[in-house]
Amino acid sequence: MSTAKKTTPAKKTAAKKSAPRKAPAKQAAKDVPAVRVGIGGWTYEPWRGSFYPQGLAHARELHHASRQLTAIEINGTYYSTFKPPTFRKWHDETPDGFVFSLKANRFATNRKLLSTARDSIARFVDSGLEELRAKLGPIVWQFMPTKAFEPEDFEAFLALLPKKAGSRALQHVMDVRHPSFLCDEYRALAAKYGAATVFTDAEKFPSFEEPEGPIAYARLMMAEAQHPAGYAPKALDAWAQRAQGWARERPTFVYFINGAKERAPMAAQALLGRLGWTPPEGP
Repeated sequence: MSTAKKTTPAKKTAAKKSAPRKAPAKQAAKDVPAVRVGIGGWTYEPWRGSFYPQGLAHARELHHASRQLTAIEINGTYYSTFKPPTFRKWHDETPDGFVFSLKANRFATNRKLLSTARDSIARFVDSGLEELRAKLGPIVWQFMPTKAFEPEDFEAFLALLPKKAGSRALQHVMDVRHPSFLCDEYRALAAKYGAATVFTDAEKFPSFEEPEGPIAYARLMMAEAQHPAGYAPKALDAWAQRAQGWARERPTFVYFINGAKERAPMAAQALLGRLGWTPPEGP
């Protein structure tokens, strides 16, 4: 098995037809970097008055966040089923070039036999994801830490995942959290079905040393409150260099999730700055 322990910069380098819609405000996407960087969700009280300007209406938080970052991973879809108008609203509130990753509904993954997930998968995929149009990014299928790798059952699950939502191609990402997945048999199955695998710096979750699959999908979870941007400057420098290396080979997504969550937006902004991206001017 090629399953060397992961290295992290923070430690190793100090390291259906749609109803007519109003056109959203336009913004050129030419300055969006090759590495998409964002946070999990956009509603979190400690971000108000720090990441969000004091007094900003809660209804304007997605508008603001999507102009300070280049991607958001939506967590709400893991817990609840949304309808097409909600996805359409998210599309219209965000600028051109912005991307949403979606966590698939937990009813599809939190089960003894993954091969029985067909109806839950269909319910999620058919809930209106295509309303995000070009802003529809990767779909993350997150498994419980107790869910061990069972090759036959896991392949049956992968075979159930659709290639499209409406006319929109889907890129599936496996967030596997049991060490039994760190094996060549799992790698071969993921490659066979074109699935990517989450890379993380979190010590409590297993991870391959590098992102696996047709896209690089990193969930960074080791932010610390004592650092204004969640990570020490040298660690952020190292993450930027590493992410740029991934992006030379494939689309790359980096999300700052958990850890000192109050620092997540600042961590994402700091990484974007190191990648040469600055927020656009104007509304």
